[in-house]
Amino acid sequence: MSLSLKPPFSEEAARAKVQLAEDLWNTRDAERVVLAYTEDTVWRNRAEFLEGRAQILAFLKRKWTVELDYRLKKELFAFSDNQIAVQFQYEYRTDSGGTFRAYGLEHWVFAEDGRMQTRTSSINDVPIAADARELPFVQGGDQ
Repeated sequence: MSLSLKPPFSEEAARAKVQLAEDLWNTRDAERVVLAYTEDTVWRNRAEFLEGRAQILAFLKRKWTVELDYRLKKELFAFSDNQIAVQFQYEYRTDSGGTFRAYGLEHWVFAEDGRMQTRTSSINDVPIAADARELPFVQGGDQ
């Protein structure tokens, strides 16, 4: 029997879904990433509120233009039925030479087809020394 990545989620499926999201975001390919979300997806990312794939696509393209050498690590926090919560950290540098680690929590709600319908994210950035990065940056992402 194959593992279903559609709700309701088992623990194994929730962990697999989190790993798939991590791998996908680490590609930094906005055109691919946006396909994991429903057409009418709704996001809160920090203080930004986004609706629909077009806004998400623009957001992701803008994000990875500013957050260079981006590398993400996600971890399952909790799950039930069609919802998953993750804690995460990611690291990036800016074109002005700053290096940062971001910490956060996300709450995901999934549609019946397994695509994410709602993403609520709370994130805090901390400046770090360039040599303090813990997450190795992979040129071109994990494709």
